[in-house]
Amino acid sequence: MFRSGSAEDGEELLTKLGALTARARELAQMQRSRVELAVALQQGMLPRDLPQPPGVRLAVGYVPANRGLNVGGDWYDAFTMSDGRIGLSIGDVQGHNIRAAAFMGQVRVGLRALASVTGDPGELLSRTNDLLLALDADLFTTCTFLRLDPATGTLECARAGHIPHIWATADGRSGIDDGEGGPPLGVLPGASYPVTRHRLDTGGVFVLPTDGVVEGPSLDLDDGLAQVRRLAEVTAAAGLGVHTLVGGVMKLADTVGHEDDAAVLVVGHDGDTAWRHPPEE
Repeated sequence: MFRSGSAEDGEELLTKLGALTARARELAQMQRSRVELAVALQQGMLPRDLPQPPGVRLAVGYVPANRGLNVGGDWYDAFTMSDGRIGLSIGDVQGHNIRAAAFMGQVRVGLRALASVTGDPGELLSRTNDLLLALDADLFTTCTFLRLDPATGTLECARAGHIPHIWATADGRSGIDDGEGGPPLGVLPGASYPVTRHRLDTGGVFVLPTDGVVEGPSLDLDDGLAQVRRLAEVTAAAGLGVHTLVGGVMKLADTVGHEDDAAVLVVGHDGDTAWRHPPEE
């Protein structure tokens, strides 16, 4: 009988295997730590509480991309502005790493800070775009910003390269926003962002998703938006409420077939407070 190697060779091989295993565990732990840090950054920069003006209902859904190596930079925000109106934003930062998560925080803070200077959604996005370019961060983000007047139900919207939002009314009408938008923030100096106006009817809803909710290997964007539209239409017509709608949208996000962030912000009116008609322009 012949032996393929000495006992010393076997021990050397086991030592090398042990070292490789230890190194693999070290790298895996390092990646876990990075993911945990990025998720902590994301969670820490998102709002803990949402405004609750009379009659208006807000609900959010958010699942970070913390599987494998993916860590995204989706965010949502809602806050009361100095004039009593409600600022609403949702966006998606380029990339899937800690830098994307940190940049997300800069964008969200920048939007809030600049909202104290101007409340107009188009001008606000323009100023935020200039700010991000001045930071020279080599990253960009898509974003939708809405300003809601809780006294009248008037919604003003500007989009920066972001997917359109969806609306539905209690009488069974629904649609996907077809208003013109501008480029993503942090890309083009001097970019402008047109503003479109809508009205949140009693019992109606507006749904602001990120692309992780409606697009992926198993679902193209048009089909994803159409499915959210159907969910919004049924929910509004049946009066099921914004939290039910968020639950349905996030279940849809589970079917897109990828590990991107998924976030959605839903605005609704429950009919407890009558809208005041907006002044004639």
